[in-house]
Amino acid sequence: PHGGRSVRMGSGAGQKRNVIRLFSVTAFLVMLCGTAFAACQQNAVTLRGDWGQARFTVEIADTAEERGRGLMFRENLPQSSGMLFVYDEPQTLSFWMKNTLIELDMIFLDKTGTVRSIHHRAQPGDLQPKSGGDNLLAVLEINGGLSKSLGISVGSEMRHPAFSDGPAAWPC
Repeated sequence: PHGGRSVRMGSGAGQKRNVIRLFSVTAFLVMLCGTAFAACQQNAVTLRGDWGQARFTVEIADTAEERGRGLMFRENLPQSSGMLFVYDEPQTLSFWMKNTLIELDMIFLDKTGTVRSIHHRAQPGDLQPKSGGDNLLAVLEINGGLSKSLGISVGSEMRHPAFSDGPAAWPC
């Protein structure tokens, strides 16, 4: 009645393959979404550039009190950790090392999350301000010497929710 052609609908094995394919695609999409969410967490930053990528677990200093204390009086900082100082609006930023006991690299970022300057190996207790420049929104402090050893440089980009209000260089 249908031109001599036999059409077989939904064999058990075919349906099983389709369910497995659907499950695999769904699992892949869930994994992909999970990776995107994990990439932008409040307590972590990721930097990228021609040199590669680096991820740091960070404490956020986004109030005047937290920024004023910073990493003062700390005797050590885990290698993959840091402190991210975040300001409400872009501005001229300078940091000093009063009461800071460990050598630090200061990475100054603009509102897009782009590294604009780096002060390498700021010395503990140094009261001389380290200027990062104008129109800066954030500063990442990490262990001294680490930015050079990783290759972090001016022009590198940071991914973090702090840069989501504007045109981020590396959006979440």
